[in-house]
Amino acid sequence: MQKKKLILSIIALIAFLVWLYPAEQPYKYRQVKRLATAEDNFLLPISPHISLVTRPTETFHFPVKLDDVGPSNSLYSGSKQYPFYCMTIDSHIGQPLVDNQEGFGVPVYENLAQRSKVIGYSKDCLFKSHLQFYYLNNDEKLIKIATEQFSQLTSLRDAQLPLQLFRAEQGSINRFIYTIAMAVTPEELGTRTVSSLWNKKLIYQFHGGSGIGFRQGRQKATRTITRRLEEVQKGYAIISSSGNRTSYTYNMLLAEDTARRVKLHFISLFGEPLYTVGIGGSGGGLAQYLIGQNSRGILDGLIPQYSYPDMLSQTIYTLDCDLFNNYFTFRATDNLRWQQWEQRQLLEGMNSLQDFPQKIAFLQPVAQLMAGMVPSFPQGNSECINGYFGLSTFIHNPRQGFLRHFYSDDVVEQTNWNYWEDMAWLFRRDKYGLVESTWDNEGVQYGLHALKQKKITLAEFVHLNKNIGSWKAQHQMKAETIVTPFGRKMPFWISLWGSDNITQVIDNEMAPRRSASLNAIEAAYRGGQVFIGKLDLPIIDVRHYLEEKLDMHHMSASFSTRLRLQQANGHYENQVIWVARRDFDPTNKAFDLMDIWLLKRTEFPKLNAAQSKPTQLKDTCFDDKGAVLAEGKDVWDGNWNDVGYGNKILKRGACAEHYAIFSNSRIQAEGPWQGSVFKCYKIPFEQAIKQGMYGGIELAEQLTSLRAIFSQGVCDYSQGDAGRPSDL
Repeated sequence: MQKKKLILSIIALIAFLVWLYPAEQPYKYRQVKRLATAEDNFLLPISPHISLVTRPTETFHFPVKLDDVGPSNSLYSGSKQYPFYCMTIDSHIGQPLVDNQEGFGVPVYENLAQRSKVIGYSKDCLFKSHLQFYYLNNDEKLIKIATEQFSQLTSLRDAQLPLQLFRAEQGSINRFIYTIAMAVTPEELGTRTVSSLWNKKLIYQFHGGSGIGFRQGRQKATRTITRRLEEVQKGYAIISSSGNRTSYTYNMLLAEDTARRVKLHFISLFGEPLYTVGIGGSGGGLAQYLIGQNSRGILDGLIPQYSYPDMLSQTIYTLDCDLFNNYFTFRATDNLRWQQWEQRQLLEGMNSLQDFPQKIAFLQPVAQLMAGMVPSFPQGNSECINGYFGLSTFIHNPRQGFLRHFYSDDVVEQTNWNYWEDMAWLFRRDKYGLVESTWDNEGVQYGLHALKQKKITLAEFVHLNKNIGSWKAQHQMKAETIVTPFGRKMPFWISLWGSDNITQVIDNEMAPRRSASLNAIEAAYRGGQVFIGKLDLPIIDVRHYLEEKLDMHHMSASFSTRLRLQQANGHYENQVIWVARRDFDPTNKAFDLMDIWLLKRTEFPKLNAAQSKPTQLKDTCFDDKGAVLAEGKDVWDGNWNDVGYGNKILKRGACAEHYAIFSNSRIQAEGPWQGSVFKCYKIPFEQAIKQGMYGGIELAEQLTSLRAIFSQGVCDYSQGDAGRPSDL
């Protein structure tokens, strides 16, 4: 006990010092002025759905010439976003080109190393297309080849000289960094388009991450090659762009336009490939689903890894995470069951584990002390914390934005730093000038499924739904109280779990919930930001099993995608789901079978994706050595595809027995597993009782409280999404 008190005292002292002496870390350079932007506009009509809209004719004459720059304006995704932070230096390709002398953007120096003499500024981060050549040494590292070495490499053929050679071209398209990479022979060093080793097959590499726009992104040529080294060695060509990494933008129309132009540039140099297959994890997986759904001619097959159906659907339940964390930490302190971490899963749905260490465990007692509470250390962890800590405020709070340290104070003050702002091309602005959000929790009965199963009491259900609250309106939000005496990698969050930005109970009334804009939700659907399953391309959905690691890349996302395919097309035969232990990576095997699948489609173009699927390609789960644990049609059966999702005993498939599929907070509120109900249809509370929504639960003792909490009605998920256009 004495040791615990001492630790708490030390933490309190650190917190006090942090409060007094917040530290700032130096950064390379900052944006010094904000460029005035044109009014946001979307250049395409988006009714009925963007997949049915013809894209404008290309205005740029590809290919981009060497020592020249590609187009800087997107062809059809709206006006440029500013501020826009250049990352060419981070990508090891030097400074961007000067495009103004008025101080807009980042400074460009005469001597970068010494930061001496600013010769101008770059607001659009453009740089010239150029070639780089590499060889692979014995340690499998890429070594850049200087021009004067070309002749030597061409003439020498002895075994001492490694002759695995690669060419990479980099330049700017839509202000992002593009890369084209392939293997070459010694005779092809110095050439741009000679490609005798190319097998006529093309890979588009996507990347993930959580981004809110406002920066160019990093892309290194060496990383592009080494990430797909085995495929490049087999003869595949690789194309990619920092604009197709969701760390830097979730504007999926801009991502689509960028991918289309990068591929067009490639084709203008090398000709049409036999096919183009996408690959990429997390956000790089959902980008494939959306680009495949919304457009034609970019991708022929998809290998999404650790994927979600789309980002918007993910926000529905992940923005609940901090609401729950705030509730458990600050509002339900008299209920000790929520300190048993497995119990939290009843409400959150995603996995929770007792005695699983938290990297940020020290923040809880600090925040509780600052709130005037008795501090306590967490004795476990959850995916809501381990996977999503900090992301709620990063994505949703316009005053937060972890990118602010790249910019000068005046730019920080003028900019709305959230995910919704990256969607300004699509969504309307409200009267406060903030881009409307699609997130809503009005009428959601958190923990309803656990209540009906009698795993939580009626009193607990009432207390939760009265106190959990919601995110405040964007114009009422403020930056979290975060101080960084030890640098940004170890921040102290005084306002832990967004506590300052969550509504609370006042005068014993229910903590207010948030109602989303129906216009925003409809725009999200029509603008192709939501995966609705309209996709007939070959899909091998690959992931490692990470639930036991409390990793954010949960299995249920793949089955949410599958259900949407089923609902849209009547089947999901064009999607195969593979799951493996972490020690085995099935990606190379996926490439081999995707190659068979796509070549058959090339040979028989009248066959749809399901008809051309190789017979050996099935839903599969692998162990850590790559051995097949189970495969076949029903191996993933479980809660996700059981009609009713009630109290009856479910039959789980062989793979689901090995790799459990967890749910999320909205499923635990009895929402659908397909997961795209942004705003539920509500019915009166009394009607819900008559319809048997509460099963055999006797509500009498809490009837008055329940009527008050749900005076606006409760979600009736059987009616679908109130914001989804009827024609979709």
